[in-house]
Amino acid sequence: MAAPEIDRVALLAGFDEVVAGVMRDWRVPGLAVAVVHGDDVLLEREFGFRDAERRLPVTPDTLFSIGSCTKAFTTASLGLLADDGLLDWDEPVRRYLPWFALRDPFASERITPRDLVTHRSGLPRHDLAWYGSPAPRRELVERLRFLEPNKDIRTVWQYQNLMYLAAGYLAGHVAGTEWEELVQRRIFDSLGMASSTFSVDSAQERSDIALPYQERDDEVRRLPFRNIDAVGPAGSIVASLADMTRWLRVQANDGASGGRRLLSEGQLAQMHAPQMVMPSSGRYPEVTNPSYGLGWAIESYRGHTVVQHGGNIDGFSALVALVPRERLGAVVLANLDGVPVPDVVAYGAFDRLLGLDIVPWNERFLGLKSEEKAGAKAGKERVAAAIVPHASPSHPLEAFVGEFANGGYGTLSVERGEEGLRLRLNGFAGPLVHQHYDVFEFEFAPSEERARFVFATDQHGEIASVAAPLEPTVGDIVFVRRPPVSMEEPAFLARFVGVYDLLGAPVTVAFKGSRALQLSAPGMPGYALAPWRGTTFRFAGLADFSVEFVEGEAGTIEAAILTQPNGTFRAPRRS
Repeated sequence: MAAPEIDRVALLAGFDEVVAGVMRDWRVPGLAVAVVHGDDVLLEREFGFRDAERRLPVTPDTLFSIGSCTKAFTTASLGLLADDGLLDWDEPVRRYLPWFALRDPFASERITPRDLVTHRSGLPRHDLAWYGSPAPRRELVERLRFLEPNKDIRTVWQYQNLMYLAAGYLAGHVAGTEWEELVQRRIFDSLGMASSTFSVDSAQERSDIALPYQERDDEVRRLPFRNIDAVGPAGSIVASLADMTRWLRVQANDGASGGRRLLSEGQLAQMHAPQMVMPSSGRYPEVTNPSYGLGWAIESYRGHTVVQHGGNIDGFSALVALVPRERLGAVVLANLDGVPVPDVVAYGAFDRLLGLDIVPWNERFLGLKSEEKAGAKAGKERVAAAIVPHASPSHPLEAFVGEFANGGYGTLSVERGEEGLRLRLNGFAGPLVHQHYDVFEFEFAPSEERARFVFATDQHGEIASVAAPLEPTVGDIVFVRRPPVSMEEPAFLARFVGVYDLLGAPVTVAFKGSRALQLSAPGMPGYALAPWRGTTFRFAGLADFSVEFVEGEAGTIEAAILTQPNGTFRAPRRS
C-alpha cells in the first residue's frame, strides 16, 4: 500500500503568526518568505513595510539586496561554462588568466576555479580592501598579489569575498563578456527573473524596492544604500521574492523548473556537495558537520542534510536554504541589517515540514544578542581605560595630512577638518579621534567596528606612514605616504629640467619617461628622483639623499640643494 500523501501546506498552518512575532522581536520593518517542495510553492508571504516611513508594504516584487546569496549564482555561472566545455573546475586559473597572481607564488600557479569558490585560497577576509572601493573589478583582482595570506592554499577554510570577485571576473572572461551579462542571459532570463538586477543603483530606479535599515542604540533607522558593483559576484544581486522563488525551485528540483533544465544534475550535485571542511562552533547540538560546497554551506541538521547560504549587506539580511533529500527549500528576505531572522524563519519552517519538535531558535538568538551587546560595551570600556591621558601628538595636526597608499587596500586620505583630522578609505569617511601620542581611532560607520590608526615617522622625523589592524589575522596593514599627484605632472617636472653647477661639476636633471625625473653627473649612474613634497625629491633607493629645487623671486628655479650623509650642497642652475 502506498504511503499517504503528506499535506505539507497544512504543516505550515499558523506559520504566518510565528513570522510576525519574530519580526516584532527583532523590529524588522519588512520581510518576504517562500517555501517550496520541489517545483511546488507551499507558501509565499510578504510582511511589513519596504518603506517604514511611508508605510509602503512589501509585495512579491519588492526588491531586496540578497548579499552573499549572490555567490550561488556565481558558481552556477561557472558550472554552466563547465557544462559548455569552456571551463574546468580543477585547471589552474592561470590557464584562463595568465596574469593572475597572489602574493604566494605557489598558490598563484596552483589555484583553480574550485579553490576560488571554496574559501581555501590561504587568504583571510581582507574585506576592507574591497568594501566601498571605487576601484574597477579588474584592478581589485590585480591587487590580490599585494594581500598577505595567513595560511597555505587548501589547508584551511576562511571566508573570502575577493576570491568570489575573481571567480566572477573569470566567468565573464571565459564567456567573452561580463559576469553580469552572463548571469542575466544564462540564469535570470532563463528563469524569468525579470525584476532582478546587479546593483543598488539600478534597483533604486524601481518604485518597488525595500529600503535598508539598521538597529543601533535600540533604534531602527534608515541606512544609505552602498554600491558594491565592483565586487558584485560576491554579493551585489538585488532580487524580489517572486524571482528568488524561481531560483529556489531550481535548487530544490535537481536543477530544473517547469520542465526546463537550468543546470545539469552533475553540476548541481557538485555545488551541493562538501568540498572543504568548515570549523564548527559547537554552540548548537542540532547543527553538526559543517562544510562548504560551491557557493553553498552544508550541514547536518537533526539528521537531515541542509544546504544553505546567508546574505548580509548594508541594511539587509537574507537566507536561501534547502533540504535536498526531501526536496524542500526556503528563501527569506529582510530589510534589517545583520539579524538572524531569516535563519529563525527558515529553520522554523523546516522543523514543521520534517515533523520535528520546534527548536526555540528565536529565543536562543535573542539571548545571544544580549550577550553580544554586553560584550561590546565591556570592550569599549576597556579601550577607553587604556588611553594615556594628556599624551599629545608628536606633530601639529597639519603634519598628518596627506595621502597614504597600500598596494592591496588602495589610498587612505587624511584631511584637516574643523574639529580635527578626518580619514577617507574607499567608501568610508569620518573623524579620526585622537587617543594618545600618534594613535587615532576611526569608526567604520554605519557599523560599529572601530580601528586604531598609528602614525609613524621616518628618520627625518616626518610622518611617513600609518598602520592599522584592518585584517586581524595578519600584521597591521601599512599605508605609506605618497606625494601629491601633481608632482608627477609633466608640466610641473619640466620646471626642474636643466644643468646645475655642483662644486664646478655639471649635474643634469632630465626626464626619465614622461612623468619622472633622473639626476646624473659625470662618472656616476643616473639616480631616479622620487617626488616627496613641495619641490623636494628623494633619490630612489637611497634614504639619506635628496634634492630640493629652489625658486627665485621670479618664480623660476635658480638652484638645487643636494642633501647627502656628508653634507648639504647648493648647486646654482647653469641652464
